[in-house]
Amino acid sequence: MSQQGPILVVSTAARPSFAPALDVIRLFPVVEAGWADAPRAVEQVQPAAVLAAASDIDEARLAPLAARVALTQPYLPLIAVDPTITLPDNAIPFFQVQGNSDRLVARLRATLRIRSLHATVMRRLVPATRMALSDIDTARDATVLLVGRGGAYPTLSVSLGERTGVVGAFSIEAAARHLNTRDIDGMVIGEGFSPRVIDAFLTVLTEDARFRHLPVVVTSGDLAPSYELPNLEILSGEPAQIVATALPLIRQHAFEAHLSRTLKSIDAEGLIDARTGLLTSAAFERDFASAVYQTQQRGGGLSVARFAFDPAHPRAQFDGASIISRLMRRMDFGAVLEDGSVVIAFAETDLKTAHTIARRLSSVMRHTSHGKRDVRAEPVVTVATLEPKDSAKSLLARLSEESRRAAS
Repeated sequence: MSQQGPILVVSTAARPSFAPALDVIRLFPVVEAGWADAPRAVEQVQPAAVLAAASDIDEARLAPLAARVALTQPYLPLIAVDPTITLPDNAIPFFQVQGNSDRLVARLRATLRIRSLHATVMRRLVPATRMALSDIDTARDATVLLVGRGGAYPTLSVSLGERTGVVGAFSIEAAARHLNTRDIDGMVIGEGFSPRVIDAFLTVLTEDARFRHLPVVVTSGDLAPSYELPNLEILSGEPAQIVATALPLIRQHAFEAHLSRTLKSIDAEGLIDARTGLLTSAAFERDFASAVYQTQQRGGGLSVARFAFDPAHPRAQFDGASIISRLMRRMDFGAVLEDGSVVIAFAETDLKTAHTIARRLSSVMRHTSHGKRDVRAEPVVTVATLEPKDSAKSLLARLSEESRRAAS
C-alpha cells in the first residue's frame, strides 16, 4: 500500500503512550505536534493519517482539528486514541489494550486502505466530483447488525435505530445468515452469549476475507481483542455510549462501500448506479427492451417483478435495492425507477418461479428497520410475465397497473 505521507501524531505530552507501536513497525514517518499547532500542521505536513491522544482533551480542543481534517482530499483518517468525549463524525475511536500494540497499527492500515481507495476513485472519476466522508448519512446509507438477547437488547436496538438501519438477530446462526444475504456496515454483539460462542464467531469473521474489516463492537464477554479484526472494539457502558463509539466506524465502512460501488460504476462506464449497485434507469430500459425482443424471437420465458415501497420512507427503498443487487441471480438485472420502486427482470423465468424468487427477496427485506422504530421494509410486490403480444413498454405498464391495484 502506498502511504503517500507521514503520520501526524497530536498530543499534549511530549511522547504519547501509543508512539512506541509506530516506532516498532518502522513503516510510517512520524511527525509530532501539539494541539494548538495541529490544524496548521495538517495543512503544512499533508499527512496520510492523524493520530490524536484524546484521553485528556475536551470537545473544544478536538473540534478545530477534526474540521481541518474533514476538508482534506482524499480521505484523511483521524484516529482518536482513548477518547473520553463524544467524538466528531469523522474521528475514529481507538481504545488501547495493554500488551497489544499491534491493534493500533492494524487500525491504521485499515483506514489507509480506504484513503487509497478514495484516491483511486478521485483519479478515475470524470468529470471530477467531490466525495467525502461527510456525504455519508448513517440513517440513510448504513445498516447495522445487532446480535444479542436479554434486557439490554431493546435499548440498544432503539439507540441504534434512531441513527441507522438495524437488522436484529437473536442467535449467532441468524447473524451469520444476515451477513451472507445483505450488505452490513457494522455489527454490535450484545448480551446472551458465552465467551466461547463469541470467540468462535469472531474467529470465523477473522478467517473470512469478506468480513475482516467489518466494524464489530462487543458489549459483553470476557474477551481480549486479540483477533485479526482491525475494527474490533470490546466495550462496556450505556447503550448510548456504545452506539456513539460504533457510529464513526460504521460511517467509515459505509463510505468504503460507496467508494467500491462508485469504482464498479466507473468500470461499467456509468451504467451502474453507485448508490444501489443496480443499473441506471436508462441502462435498464435499454437492456429490458433487448431482453423482450430476444425472448420473443428465440422463445423462452421472461418475467419482471416490481417492489413498491412507502414513499415516506426512502431508506426502505434503498435497503431493498441493495438487497436485490446482492441476492439476484447473475442473469437477472434491475433498476430503481423514478417513482422509487425497484424493478427486476428475471431472464429465462416463468411466472411461478418469478413469484418464488420475489417472495424470497421480500422476506429478507422484511427484517430490517430503518432510522426510527417500527419503520420496516414491507414492499408491495407484483409480478408479471411476458406474453406474445407484449412489448417492453406494455409489459412494464401492465406491471405498474397490477401494482396500483395491489396497493389499493
